[in-house]
Amino acid sequence: MSYCEEYRTQLLNVIEGLDVSKIEQAIAWFRQARDENRQIFTCGNGGSASTASHFVADMLKGASYGRTRRFRIQALTDSLATITAYANDVSYDCVFVEQLKNHASAGDLLVCISGSGNSPNVIEAAKFARELGCRVIALTGRDGGRLAPLAELNIGVSHPHMGRIEDIHLIVCHMIGYAFMDAEFGAPVASL
Repeated sequence: MSYCEEYRTQLLNVIEGLDVSKIEQAIAWFRQARDENRQIFTCGNGGSASTASHFVADMLKGASYGRTRRFRIQALTDSLATITAYANDVSYDCVFVEQLKNHASAGDLLVCISGSGNSPNVIEAAKFARELGCRVIALTGRDGGRLAPLAELNIGVSHPHMGRIEDIHLIVCHMIGYAFMDAEFGAPVASL
């Protein structure tokens, strides 16, 4: 078996192990947040930061454009100036929590993405959000790390390979987004 065939086989095995009921719960929370005009935030580091941003783009455009009910969602990863100012002047551990202090309210929703489950800045954001009264969804890998028990809903990928963990996290984000683009409205908004 070639490397690519082996990678594909492993990825399919991980997909088969996904707890779809947890993703359906996340979709219900997203629907509630949208319908109650709540804010939704995402955060992560490295590849997870890119997933957080990609997910927000899908929800802002694909799941909101042309709709009467729209998502109020932002990636805490997207303001490079804010992140580097806090990282340089205070600590990298506070780059997400300090943004939440400016924007989040009780009843809002935070999606924390961490392949290891041990990113200090993501953990601090989850702790603050829970204390504030926000719902917290975690997308984790391996054993969930310290993040999994902080989340009300942990969608875990119990697999050791970071690439496949990140692959699954993006698939989960697409399942959530396309539940609104395809299933709720019948067809996605055409891409340009």
